[in-house]
Amino acid sequence: MLVQDRVSPHAAAAAAAAGQNQKPSSSPRGAPGADRRHPRPFAKNLDFATWASEHSSKLLLLLFAVASAAAVFLLRGAAPDAAALLCLDRSARSGSGGPAKLPYPDVAWSKVPPLAIAAGSPFASFRAERWIVVAVSSPPTAALAALARVKGWQLLAVGDSRTPAGWELKGAIFLSLELQAQLGYRSVDFLPYGSHVRKTAGYLFAIQHGAKVIFDADDRAEVPGNDLGKHFDVDLGSGVTNHPVLLQYSHADPNRTVVNPYVHFGQRSVWPRGLPLDKVGEVAHEVFYTEVFSGRQFIQQGLSDGLPDVDAVFYFTRKPPTSAFDLRFDSEAPKVALPQGMMAPVNSFNTLFQSPAFWGLMMPVSVSSMAADVIRGYWAQRILWEIGGYVAFYPPTIYRKDHIQAYPFAEEKDLHVNVGRLIKFLNEWRSNKRTLFEKILDLSYAMAEEGFWMEQDVRLTAAWLQDLLAVGYRQPRLMSLEIDRQRATIGEGDMKEFVPKKLPSVHLGVDEIGTVNYEIGNLIKWRKNFGNVVMIMHVSGPVDRTALEWRLLYGRIFKTVIILAEQSNAELAVERCTLSHAYKYLPKVFERYSGADGFVFLQDHMILNYWNLMQADKEKLWITNKIAHSWVTVPLETNKEEWFVKQGAMVKQVIGSSPVHFQTNYKESMGEDKIAFCGSELFYVPRRFVEDFVDLVGLVGDLDLHHKIAVPMFFLAMDPPQNFDSDALAGTVFKNQLPANATFSSIYTAQAPAVFPVKVMNEIDFIKVIRLMSIGDPLLMELV
Repeated sequence: MLVQDRVSPHAAAAAAAAGQNQKPSSSPRGAPGADRRHPRPFAKNLDFATWASEHSSKLLLLLFAVASAAAVFLLRGAAPDAAALLCLDRSARSGSGGPAKLPYPDVAWSKVPPLAIAAGSPFASFRAERWIVVAVSSPPTAALAALARVKGWQLLAVGDSRTPAGWELKGAIFLSLELQAQLGYRSVDFLPYGSHVRKTAGYLFAIQHGAKVIFDADDRAEVPGNDLGKHFDVDLGSGVTNHPVLLQYSHADPNRTVVNPYVHFGQRSVWPRGLPLDKVGEVAHEVFYTEVFSGRQFIQQGLSDGLPDVDAVFYFTRKPPTSAFDLRFDSEAPKVALPQGMMAPVNSFNTLFQSPAFWGLMMPVSVSSMAADVIRGYWAQRILWEIGGYVAFYPPTIYRKDHIQAYPFAEEKDLHVNVGRLIKFLNEWRSNKRTLFEKILDLSYAMAEEGFWMEQDVRLTAAWLQDLLAVGYRQPRLMSLEIDRQRATIGEGDMKEFVPKKLPSVHLGVDEIGTVNYEIGNLIKWRKNFGNVVMIMHVSGPVDRTALEWRLLYGRIFKTVIILAEQSNAELAVERCTLSHAYKYLPKVFERYSGADGFVFLQDHMILNYWNLMQADKEKLWITNKIAHSWVTVPLETNKEEWFVKQGAMVKQVIGSSPVHFQTNYKESMGEDKIAFCGSELFYVPRRFVEDFVDLVGLVGDLDLHHKIAVPMFFLAMDPPQNFDSDALAGTVFKNQLPANATFSSIYTAQAPAVFPVKVMNEIDFIKVIRLMSIGDPLLMELV
């Protein structure tokens, strides 16, 4: 049965009253047994008492039916909103002994007649390609008047039962309830009278009058510069050559199905309405992005400065009751697209729909008004994949003033409870239907079966799709789903970087001035711990590209950073020192900073996660003697490698001429027939061992003892290993070399005290390292 042929409740009641005079129903969806013929019963005694006794059960049923009908009409009169009957409908189902199978709409797609615009109707001859559609329930606002003046766009205001009589705004088309009823759209019958979801009628009106682009807005959206074309991609064109590539979230993790786009635009502590609350804590920036060709971002979601699209949880916990929000997003951040398999909330007050996605404008009516556009957005995103389209998020496109109005949490609670399950369901849903509209109806039916919306929205979907066909809309062609294909491997060349800014925000009602107080507190704590420790760093890469960056990174924490390299650079304060004899240069630094608590030596192939060294004992020696590949014991008697034999002979010479305490410590720890070989990429010398270190350097003198042999020898001579703070660096990640297909990001962890190896040759490499380290120290993002 076509949706437009449905029988009204009044007609059904009249048919029931007609009794046996009613002809058998020919509808395949009729009640079971409706077409059976019964023989005429024999005549009975007409005495009323006898008749009532014999038919008492029937009388009770009749009285119950009359009472139920009266209750329905009373509720209908008390609450004209269609949602008012929803609770009654649900209660009736729950008491019927089990859920009834939903009827699947029977739509003859090829037989939907066109709907012509009546010649005498208002705006019959008007056509426009670009429309702004808003719902209005109050007198025209200044923001709405500005929207009416946006050049090249036609403003369409859709009224409801709350709209003041005589509503009028110069330059705008106003659809009153009376005019909506005259348009002939099937879906209008399903729209509640007092809700903004009546915009559905406005979308159809715009499409029927030539729309190619629809900007879904509200009555307080202020467009900066009054030019939507400067903020959105209004003209997508027909080829990829017309548009540059877009950044796209990475599909590397197939289990990541939802993202918070506000992080990308500089507000990591803010989340959009409709984001699952268990994802709110995911505030880290993207490790990397990929790219996608522009031109198929059929749904474009803009961000709003001032009052963004936030839920009641955020609104009530992030500001005092009498204060207004005035948040800002990064207007220079690049727009970013979502790949198939990944979703984000999409709203109804700052979203641009291109013609291929017009089917996704329908607002459900069986859910709360605060949930309708979010559920629509997730539903539309899933169908969008079927035509090869995607959603893209844009830097701030409007400004919305916060009127400090109460946010109805009760209207959102279904979102908080069910949205995570909805996203999972949509990602797993598949349909074998052959056309787009059949798939859309199939998904709507499946969502009703799963309880995400009601049967009412299944019928609305069927009516909406028929209305689209009737007003001349041509459904797009289907394309294969990428999420069902094997994902291509993301190579290093495909990884695109963008580091979001961290803009002032709000945290539990307190303004954040640039950064979160917690992070500032950590920086103060680290600086207090290491603020009188000198770092001596040997740089193997080009110092003109990296020396300043290393100072920026570690100079925030340590007293100072001394840069050593194979070649000096006076302009960058880089001092000449060969790595093979770096230990011989250290006494000069020790003397220069005689008041320092200690000295950390670090090679640029190793990254130091200083936040994991807060418990290390600064009065003890640290070195990587617990790291198998970094510290190795080498036998001498059987060794056939000439280099080790010569180095061993020099160690014996130095130890043999050392004072008794050096000899005793070394020989008890190592003996005389072997030596320690350590990369010495990282070690710490506290103030109380500085003099011993200097003495040992003096004992080496002009001998060509290598840094990797001298440093472990010094440590074993200065103090027995059991006195080292070996636990300080014991958790270091240390790889001799990375596999050919691996990168530093694949071995890096913010939980280790240090990670080796990394290769930093330029600013780009440095930014990669910073982005990884910011997991442990978020304030590092201020450096890039």
